[in-house]
Amino acid sequence: MKSFNIKYRLKIFAAAISLAVSPLLWADPSNDAVVELQKAWAQIKYQTPEQEQEDAFEVLAQQAKTYTSHDPQNASLWVWRGIIDASYAGAKGGLGALSLAKAAKADLEHAIAIDGSVLDGAAFTSLGSLYYQVPGWPLGFGDDKKADEYLRKGLQFGATDIDANYFYADYLFQKKNYAQAMDYLQKALAAPADPERQVADQGRRGEIQVLMTKVQEKLR
Repeated sequence: MKSFNIKYRLKIFAAAISLAVSPLLWADPSNDAVVELQKAWAQIKYQTPEQEQEDAFEVLAQQAKTYTSHDPQNASLWVWRGIIDASYAGAKGGLGALSLAKAAKADLEHAIAIDGSVLDGAAFTSLGSLYYQVPGWPLGFGDDKKADEYLRKGLQFGATDIDANYFYADYLFQKKNYAQAMDYLQKALAAPADPERQVADQGRRGEIQVLMTKVQEKLR
């Protein structure tokens, strides 16, 4: 049962995690590698059959490692390396996924050490998401107190960011704080659509609607 729970929670994490890339990032030629990783991630997550995702994420994870080795001070690349490692963990599932989740944690911590403000604080948001969705001790490093701390930090950098608001709403839902969760879901849904990342943006909005339905059922 514990093994099943780990697989389930990591798959939920992988299904959710993404980040909103700002227009300035897309316009910057120096971040071509970041754009490439984001687009490839979105294609795998939302357009690739589930049974093929593990292998696809494994290849993309190696690509992300290559990019960070060539540009080790690029915090945005480290953020995406963390997201991809986490998604790979979710696609892999089982106890073997925990080592990948730990690698994702290290990637995101490294991004924060370089510059935690990049991508509207996405490293803080993503790390907070790991802390509340990965199992706690003795199986994993999950920690609700740290989750709340990092998610709030992400909101400081991205108060109107679709993902910062979505993840905090999901955390509040897990904590059974349904009314406040709905407030943050409404903020997430109000974020402007990004035409440069349509696949990821549409996928995120679908997840917001699903969570809204769950929250509404709890509020009845």
